[in-house]
Amino acid sequence: MLGEPMAAQSATDSALSPIEVLTSPFVRFSRLEASGGILLLACTLAALVWANSPWEQNYHDIWDTRVSISIGPVSLTESRHEWINDGLMSIFFFLVGLEIKRELLVGELSSVKRAAFPLLAALGGCVAPALIFFAFNRGGPSEHGWGIPMATDIAFALGVLALLGNRVPAALKVFVAALAIADDIIAVLVIALFYTSGLDWFSLSIAFAGTGVSLLANRAGIRRPAFYAFIGLIIWLAVLKSGVHATIAGVLLAFTIPVRTRIDKAQFLESSRGLLERFASAAPDTSDAHDCVHTLEQQCELVQSPLHRIEHSLQPWVSFFIMPVFAFANAGVHIFGNVAAAFTRPVSIGIMLGLFLGKPVGITAFSWLAEKARVVSLPAAVSWRQVLGASCVCGIGFTMSLFIAELAFSEGMVLDLSKIAILAASAAAGVCGVILLGATKKKLEVTEQN
Repeated sequence: MLGEPMAAQSATDSALSPIEVLTSPFVRFSRLEASGGILLLACTLAALVWANSPWEQNYHDIWDTRVSISIGPVSLTESRHEWINDGLMSIFFFLVGLEIKRELLVGELSSVKRAAFPLLAALGGCVAPALIFFAFNRGGPSEHGWGIPMATDIAFALGVLALLGNRVPAALKVFVAALAIADDIIAVLVIALFYTSGLDWFSLSIAFAGTGVSLLANRAGIRRPAFYAFIGLIIWLAVLKSGVHATIAGVLLAFTIPVRTRIDKAQFLESSRGLLERFASAAPDTSDAHDCVHTLEQQCELVQSPLHRIEHSLQPWVSFFIMPVFAFANAGVHIFGNVAAAFTRPVSIGIMLGLFLGKPVGITAFSWLAEKARVVSLPAAVSWRQVLGASCVCGIGFTMSLFIAELAFSEGMVLDLSKIAILAASAAAGVCGVILLGATKKKLEVTEQN
């Protein structure tokens, strides 16, 4: 019996080209739900090792090197670190915006009844950490960092749940995903409203005009991603010059991307069946067969909305390039000599307690109160112990927390202590969540057996 799968695997491998055989392990890795989080963790560890090695200065020199890019008459000069945080992260926020729009229109946030539970949980998971941080830093120089412990890293959170496999019910994964999206909505609003410098209203008006043009293009039926990419570049440049953080341009553009399809399900099924019948009767490798395949490909494109198509195309780039590069450029903090300070300074204490304690307390408390008030109901097959475990996992702030820390404290010791606190709290929250969810599953199995 063991030989049959091995023989089948050998037959499959023999059908692959040499390059497919070499790349197949990487393809399998990329299909893992948790693989993005694994790569993110690897880049974080690499940055920490490098930043605490004898070659620490080389690490900082690489990211501090200034690079100029010219687009027609416009020339921009920023450090590599700034290009990553202002440029690449705008694409990340664009993807976040697409996910938010999709969830609001057709997902878990598409109705008041479905959205109430994750929205209220996300609100509690933002309010409690911010209050804890504020309690330790009120009136101090680091008071401005109250938004740092509010964030949840959706990639790491879902990655941890994926690693737990069937020990986490599907309903709980859906709850955490919807909560993280709601958390992103709050984070985007916080960045736009509270982490913005003096405004240049002329540049801001150009950004809003560009957003209006993109909306009109959506209404006019323009569906080519290249058009929206061009408009998005103009919006990004305008927002960058306006004083609002450039990443907000990604969210503005995302909300204008068409979500409607050109043909509906019935039309697609009817045309596809006819094409497949033609293809079946056509001789192999003839022009008629190729025409059928080409037309079917066009039909597949028409039945997908631009939003879904762009989101699907961007997801691998964000998961396997943009977020790892961001982590590699931002997680490199000098730890040796700063550990003691990280556990004694108000800024780091506020962040650590906010993420590790505030997140689970806020999420669980708001959810429980909403359920007792009969505003929401607990998802089927999900226990309160599992909600507590998932809320601990939501204490993994990482990407968004590091990003807000960069906005709150541009440089210096306070930023380093903030990063150490984020990394420590995120690691502790992840471990605590895994232990609680694992123990919950074992307890349920024992109960079922009895």
